[in-house]
Amino acid sequence: MAPVKLRIRVTPRAANDELCGWQGKQLAVKVTAPPVKGAANKAVIKLLAKALGLRAADINIISGQSSRDKMVAIEGHSRQELLQRLRKALQE
Repeated sequence: MAPVKLRIRVTPRAANDELCGWQGKQLAVKVTAPPVKGAANKAVIKLLAKALGLRAADINIISGQSSRDKMVAIEGHSRQELLQRLRKALQE
């Protein structure tokens, strides 16, 4: 199964780690970590893994490592299943 790609817009140094919802075709995410030495990227992966019920190892940032706009690849699940999990996480 090919990895599912997801566009993300990250706000570092936020008050809380949270999924904020969709902004067009991007998922808006806030993390408390600063954008220094990959800390915000690690926080994004950890937040997504927790929200989706996945292992952090299943999620990779494939572009935008030093940008607010990122593309992540998620392994081992269908796009439909991941979108269902995201909808559920956004409702909580």
